[in-house]
Amino acid sequence: MRRALATSLVTIAALTTPAAAQEATSLGALLEQVRQGAREDREKDAVREAEFRTARGRQAELLGRARTALAAAEARSAVLEEEFEANEKVLPELAETLRERLGTLGELFGVVRQVAGDTLAFVQSSIVSAQVDDRTPALQQLAESKELPSVEDLEGLWFALQQEMTESGRVTRFTTTVVQASGEAAEREVVRIGPFNAVSNGRYLYYEDGQLRELARQPPRRHLRTVGRFEAATEGLVGVSIDPSRGRILSMLIQSPSLIERIRQGGVVGYVIIALGLVGLAVAIQRLVHLSAVTRKMKGQATRTSPSTDNPLGRVLGVYEQNRDTDVETLELKLDEAILGETPALERGNALIKVLSIASPLLGLLGTVTGMIATFQAITLFGTGDPKLMAGGISQALVTTVLGLTVAIPLLLLHAVVSGTSKAIVQVLEEQSVGIVARHSEQTKGDHGALAG
Repeated sequence: MRRALATSLVTIAALTTPAAAQEATSLGALLEQVRQGAREDREKDAVREAEFRTARGRQAELLGRARTALAAAEARSAVLEEEFEANEKVLPELAETLRERLGTLGELFGVVRQVAGDTLAFVQSSIVSAQVDDRTPALQQLAESKELPSVEDLEGLWFALQQEMTESGRVTRFTTTVVQASGEAAEREVVRIGPFNAVSNGRYLYYEDGQLRELARQPPRRHLRTVGRFEAATEGLVGVSIDPSRGRILSMLIQSPSLIERIRQGGVVGYVIIALGLVGLAVAIQRLVHLSAVTRKMKGQATRTSPSTDNPLGRVLGVYEQNRDTDVETLELKLDEAILGETPALERGNALIKVLSIASPLLGLLGTVTGMIATFQAITLFGTGDPKLMAGGISQALVTTVLGLTVAIPLLLLHAVVSGTSKAIVQVLEEQSVGIVARHSEQTKGDHGALAG
């Protein structure tokens, strides 16, 4: 029994304080160590229990404070709720009173904000802003303000409007930074023509993002010539092309294609039509010059008695001189032969001009058809959402039609002139031939009568 108790004590000691058990050298020492450990545990538990009781008292005190604060908050909430309900009843009456007291002042505030917004948009795009001080912040603040404007704000709005009106009637020179078409910025002298246009170094400028910039594409040369003369002038009245729409007309003018660009829109068919037109024009001019020279020589031949071989009339008269002794029938045949020999040279090129005048509108029709085919192909591939995709084919169709008519009409008129001139010369030759035959017939009859007498 004693041995079992000792074994149990040893086991308990080993479980509680293994380090002390290792130091104990006898059963009595081990028992004392167990008792010492039990006392230490009771002391710790007592300390913990005391701390817990102290904390429980504090928690009760905190709970009491929280309940007191909650009651005060609930009471205040009830008071505030009553005040809120009372304010809800009074608020409409106060709003109506405010509306009545504001009267037209509220309308004035709305008008001021609207005018300030419109003026802000106008000033931001005005060329005048490139020269005068920045008026944007004050106008923007007034346009976005939620309060009634002050007298100073109203004066600032009035000053901005008055300044814009005053500057619209002035032509001034000033130096500022200009962004060139290449993208480089440089200090240059600028001439501002009211709020309409600004020019520098013979080129038009436009105002964007607070800077003056050169137009990437300038208007036609006739307008640029006026700009150069205007910049060079120091006094007096000088004409200059301005855009009264403040840049809208100028932007549309520079977007319109030039003559060369129009011709390029015609494509290969357009170039063929132009080539045929140039060929027809060259042939027509050559024939007109030649026929004019022939007509002039024939008029000179009419004043001479001896025939000359440098003109058709002289050569026909030479045939008569060579066949004076022949009979009338033979002479008539000889003269007809001579006239027939002169006719091809006089009518050379007429058929070519006529063919070109007929072929040009046909080629224009061909370009119209090919352009419409390209348009329908674009519609098939991309739909009708973007008109720019169809613009190329439509431009080709219209430009080739215009080119065909432009070439055909002058060539048709030139053909009429050339053909009429050549026919007039042939008619003169025929008239002279008939006259020669008639005179020769009278002479022959006179000779026969004299012989008979």
